[in-house]
Amino acid sequence: MELTDGRPLVFFDLETTGTNIQTDRIVEITVVKVMPDGTREVKTRRLNPEMHIPQEASDVHHITDEDVKDAPTFRQISKNLFIYLEGCDLGGYNIVKFDIPMLIREFSRAGLSFSTEGRRIVDAFVIYSRMEPRNLSAAYRFFCGKTMTNAHSAEADTLATVEIYEGQLKKYADWKPGDFPESVQHFPQTMDEMNEFCKSAMPDAIDANGRFRWRENEAIVAFGRHSGTPLRKLAVENPEFLRWLLKADFPEDVKKIASDALAGKFPERK
Repeated sequence: MELTDGRPLVFFDLETTGTNIQTDRIVEITVVKVMPDGTREVKTRRLNPEMHIPQEASDVHHITDEDVKDAPTFRQISKNLFIYLEGCDLGGYNIVKFDIPMLIREFSRAGLSFSTEGRRIVDAFVIYSRMEPRNLSAAYRFFCGKTMTNAHSAEADTLATVEIYEGQLKKYADWKPGDFPESVQHFPQTMDEMNEFCKSAMPDAIDANGRFRWRENEAIVAFGRHSGTPLRKLAVENPEFLRWLLKADFPEDVKKIASDALAGKFPERK
């Protein structure tokens, strides 16, 4: 099939100050409009988010407060963008969960009601996830070249995991720096390095499951409707949420952080 049919398909991506759709803002947007005849138009615009860009966000997209201090705000470009997207379908990577809700929120702040109603949505992440599932059976096929039998039995799954780890060690042992993803400098060579490598999946986590995380040197909530809210602010303005954590089914390290916060004691980054 062709990339699109009948009407333009606009692929887009957002760089933002963070991942909280309610409070974070867009700092850069790129759109690629694919016309039914196959022609393409690419536009990129940096935006002043009217808030501080946290360091961990800058570490990802390399955009700082200084870079966008003279850029227009989203409100200033909103009407032209709204018109540009009129009558277009939408495409991107993981846009269903993040980029589309973020864009809708920004348009709402600007007084415009943007909707996906009547638009067809193409999400390459969804296609990737459905066609190349990242489960144990798929990993076993990829690293071991075999098909799992008795999947989901504890013994079969555990033995397969050992084989997968052996396959990973073999596959990546001879990779050179240029072979790795941008975020990986080299593949671990010792168990200590492997420990740090596996922990780095959540490098800013305060508790084991990342319910609380660091934003620079400040502890924030990293889940639910309060995601992105500083823990100190939550303890003052909404202590009921922390009390709820203590009663709900959360790990002990999460409850300890909540309990300490209610007592005025907060995590300190070392």
